[in-house]
Amino acid sequence: MNTTPRCSFEFFPTKTEVGHLKLMAAAEQLASRNPHFFSCTYGAGGSTRDRTIETVLGLKQTTQVSTAPHLSCVGDTKAELKELLAFYQTQGIERIVALRGDLPSGMGMASSELRYANELIEFIRQETGEQFILEVAAYPEMHPQARNFEEDLQNFVRKVEAGANSAITQYFFNADCYFYFVERVRKLGVEIPIIPGIMPITNYSKLARFSDACGAELPRWIRKQLEAYGDDSQSIQAFGTEVITSMCEQLLAGGAPSLHFYTLNQAEPSLAIWDNLNLSTKP
Repeated sequence: MNTTPRCSFEFFPTKTEVGHLKLMAAAEQLASRNPHFFSCTYGAGGSTRDRTIETVLGLKQTTQVSTAPHLSCVGDTKAELKELLAFYQTQGIERIVALRGDLPSGMGMASSELRYANELIEFIRQETGEQFILEVAAYPEMHPQARNFEEDLQNFVRKVEAGANSAITQYFFNADCYFYFVERVRKLGVEIPIIPGIMPITNYSKLARFSDACGAELPRWIRKQLEAYGDDSQSIQAFGTEVITSMCEQLLAGGAPSLHFYTLNQAEPSLAIWDNLNLSTKP
């Protein structure tokens, strides 16, 4: 049996036709590395619903790569979710990334019929049985809205017990936090694959902003080196590729089953890291 790790790549739906064409061009480049699947995000409260559907179907048709739509429960009714699940079944979608989702501005949790990801997973299983492979989110450094780490671990376990098949983590820059998270949840009885989420480093200011917002720690030594490069994008990308490749080597050597890249709709940064690992040439 071939146990060589594979990759998967995440995209977000674009607002313009030009952006969509660039996304598809990037996807075709990434498809050449035989990814396990692509995924496409779903805006707060389903705000990108139609564009997510368009992107998912476009990716699947254009690249022939299995494509997983993100599906969140906040802001959608059970009837709307049921309709969307039925549509995805007719389109041959095999995998869904099931999330609570972000709250749109001004929306409270009480306005949703399903409030948490474990409730969404239970609902999908009730409506479709084992039709879909269900991916869920994991937070090695704790969900930014969780009260504490122990509570967050229990929230993750609930998602797994509800019927998740696999998990994709929030990105991080310290392999030890991934290994610690996996060790903790294994002791709690979780056996599903937990796939590290990988964020290429291409732009310091954007990365710092993303990381602060989602609770991903950007280590001081990385911050300081990126600050030192200033506007030298070539040096930033070369440094980022080296740092993330090294972390990916640690993750795979430590037993990570595969790698999930947050592409930001670009091919080259993720390809540089994946190709550095030389996995396609290994037995």
